[in-house]
Amino acid sequence: MNQQSSVVGDCEDDCMLSKLSPAALQLVAEFFKVLSESSRLQIVCRLRNGPKNVSEIIELTGLGQANVSKHLKILAQAGVVTREQQGVCVFYQIANPFVFDLCELVCNSLAQQIQQQTAHQAALDEFRQTIS
Repeated sequence: MNQQSSVVGDCEDDCMLSKLSPAALQLVAEFFKVLSESSRLQIVCRLRNGPKNVSEIIELTGLGQANVSKHLKILAQAGVVTREQQGVCVFYQIANPFVFDLCELVCNSLAQQIQQQTAHQAALDEFRQTIS
């Protein structure tokens, strides 16, 4: 076995996803699908500082009432948010704060990729100028 396939084998052994059943992988995929919609990400971000009711979420996101309600229902069904009735208002909050860690990890990774692409593009532009 060459070094590359050894590394791949090690990664596969360490990857929790490789140990999951197809049904469990489907659940993981569905969770990421819930977070793949920008309006839902907006709502999740606005809930970072604590519970909010629908009116507060509408005001903070600029989304319409029907849109916010639809996305909150999807987030609640997926277990991303919980809802609590307080008098006539329903307050939504993040069920597990790891969602913020996940979002931060993705954002940091994307920022790093963009920086690398920008540096690469600058180097290409500089090279083009030298050969022109």
